[in-house]
Amino acid sequence: MCGITGWVAFDRDLRDEQYTVDAMTETMACRGPDGVGTHLAEHVALGHRRLAIIDLPGGGQPMSVPTPNGAVSLVYSGETYNFPELRGELAARGHSFTTHSDTEVVLRGYLEWGEAVAERLNGMYAFALWDARESKLVMIRDRAGIKPFYYYPTPGGVLFGSEPKAILANPIAAPIVTVDGFRELFAFIKTPGHAVWEGMREVEPGTLVTVSPTGIRTTRYWSLETREHTDDRATSVARVRELLHDTMRRQLVSDVPSCTLLSGGLDSSAMTAIAAAQLAGQGEQLRSFAVDFVGLTENFVADELRPDPDTPFVHDVAKKSGTLHQDIVLGTADMTDPDVRRKVIRARDLPSGLGDLDASLYLLFKAIREHATMALSGESADELFGGYRQFFAPEAREGTTFPWLAGHQQFFGQGRKGRQGDSPEQGRQGLLTDQLSRALDLDHYIRDSYHEAVAGIQRLDGESELEWRMRKISHLHLTRFVRIWLDRKDRMSMASGLEVRVPFSDHRLVEYVYNTPWALKSFDGKEKSLLRAAAADVLPRSVVERRKAPYPSTQDPTYAAALREQCKDLLATPGHPVFDLIDPTRLRQAVASDAPLTDQASRRDLERALDLAVWIDLYAPTIKLP
Repeated sequence: MCGITGWVAFDRDLRDEQYTVDAMTETMACRGPDGVGTHLAEHVALGHRRLAIIDLPGGGQPMSVPTPNGAVSLVYSGETYNFPELRGELAARGHSFTTHSDTEVVLRGYLEWGEAVAERLNGMYAFALWDARESKLVMIRDRAGIKPFYYYPTPGGVLFGSEPKAILANPIAAPIVTVDGFRELFAFIKTPGHAVWEGMREVEPGTLVTVSPTGIRTTRYWSLETREHTDDRATSVARVRELLHDTMRRQLVSDVPSCTLLSGGLDSSAMTAIAAAQLAGQGEQLRSFAVDFVGLTENFVADELRPDPDTPFVHDVAKKSGTLHQDIVLGTADMTDPDVRRKVIRARDLPSGLGDLDASLYLLFKAIREHATMALSGESADELFGGYRQFFAPEAREGTTFPWLAGHQQFFGQGRKGRQGDSPEQGRQGLLTDQLSRALDLDHYIRDSYHEAVAGIQRLDGESELEWRMRKISHLHLTRFVRIWLDRKDRMSMASGLEVRVPFSDHRLVEYVYNTPWALKSFDGKEKSLLRAAAADVLPRSVVERRKAPYPSTQDPTYAAALREQCKDLLATPGHPVFDLIDPTRLRQAVASDAPLTDQASRRDLERALDLAVWIDLYAPTIKLP
C-alpha cells in the first residue's frame, strides 16, 4: 500500500535537501509502518513509506533500475492485481527480476512500454517514476481514483505526495485556503482535480502527469465511455458473476493476514460469501469484521434511511459463509475522544464534517489492524449497481443538479434541510457566517459544476429519455460521488496502517455494469438487481430480501450530549479563528437548543464546528476571504 512523496526542481540541486524530504516522508508514517526510504539526485528527491503486503523482504523502495543512459526510479503505492501475468510477459521479453513484488513488475513494465504501462495495469495505485534518461517525472493514478495522489506545481518543477500533508511539509508549499477551496469543501460534489488547498492539484483518476523542463503535461489513459450493451438478462447476470469471482480471486492474493468488512448489506455480504468460498477451497477460513454501537441493536429506532440494524444480517452471513467473525462495538466515549477527532482530521487533511461516520470507521480499522493487514470492502457497489434511493427518486431523476443533492436528500446526514423559508444554500451552510455564505454562493457553484460534469457524457443513438437520465445519474456517481467515499476509506484505513481493497471498483466490472441498461439493473423493481441475482445463490435469504441501508450511525443520545459539551468549550474561547468561519451566535443557539440530536442531520452542524476548529489548530491555514 504505502505512501509516496517527492520533489522535482530543475532550477536547483536537491542533494542537500535530505532534511526536507525526510520531513515530507515522515508525515505518512502511518501509511507505511514497515519501512522508509529516500532517494536524492541533482534535480529529484523521492520519499517512500512502506506497508508490506506482497514480497515482505523484497519490495523496498524507492526502487531503481540502471540503464546506459541513466537510472529509472520508482516510488509506488497500491497493488497491481495482474502482476503475475505481466511478470510472465516481461520475462518472455527478456527482463529479469530480483524480487517477487508487484512494484518491480510496474517498474520494468515502464522500461518496456513507457507511459503506456498504465493501460496494462489492473489494480489500485498511485506512483511516480523519475526517468533520468529524459529528465522527467511521470505520475500515474488508477482508473477509479482509489489511491489518493496530489501535486503542487512550483516555478522550477513540482512537489507531490499521496496526501496533501506531505506536500505541505515542504516550506515551498503554503497552507492557503481561498473561497474556491471552501466551495469545494462544503459543496460535497468532488470536482476532479480539485484539492481545496490553494495551488495544489489532484492527479485525476485515469490520468498520467508528466513533468519536464518544458512544463507539465496531463494525459488521460482511461475514461468511463458509453458503449452499446447487447447481452440479455441471463448473460448479463452470468458476466457479472464471472467478473466478481475473478476480481475476488485476484484481490485475495496477499502475504499477510486478510479479512473482509461485513455490514450485512448486499454488497459486503456478496463479497464476503464469494471470498469465503474461494478461501475454503484452499483450506483457509476467512475472517470478517463489522462495526456496531453499544445498545444499538437492542434499542434500534428505524428512520427514513435505516430500516433495521445491521448486526442480525451480519451474523446470518457469517454463519452461512463460515467466517471467523468479530463485531467491533463502539461507545460514545470512543467516538467523542478529542484525540480520535484530531487523528481523523489529520488523516483526512480537511474537516469532513462527517463526525461519527469518520470516527467509527477509523476506530473500526484500528481494531481490525490488530488481527489483519489487508481487508476487502464493498465500497463502490451502490454507485455501480444503483443502490442509493436517489436512483429511484423523481426529483433526482428529473432534476438538474447532482442527484445526491436533489430535493434536500442529503444522504449520510451531510448538510441539513434548514429552517422554513431557508434557501437550499442556507440549509447546506448551517452555522457559517453570513460573510462566508455570501462569498461561497454555493448554489451557483454547484449548478455550474453540474453542467460541466454532464457535458462530456456520451449518449447512445436511440437511447430513451429514461435510460439517458439514468446514464447521467450513474456516470455522476461513478466519477464524483464514489470518490468521496473512496477517499474516506483510504484515509481512515491508512491512518491505521491497514490496506483496504475494493473489488467493486475493478475497471472491467465498472465498464460492463455502467453500460448495462437501467431496465436490466432494476429488472426486479429493486435496487441492485444484477448484483442480487449474481450472488443470490451464496447469500442467506434475509440479506437477499433486505432493503438498502447506509453505513451505520450511533443513536445513543449521550453522543449528542457530548457534542454539545465540547461545543460549549469551544464557545468559551471566543478568540478562536474558527469564528471567522462559523457564527458563534448560531453555534450558541444550536448548543442551547433542547431539540433532540438523535438523527445525523441534526448533529452535523456541531460536528462540523468541532472539525473546523481542530483543522485550524492542526494546520494553521491561511484563510483568504473577500
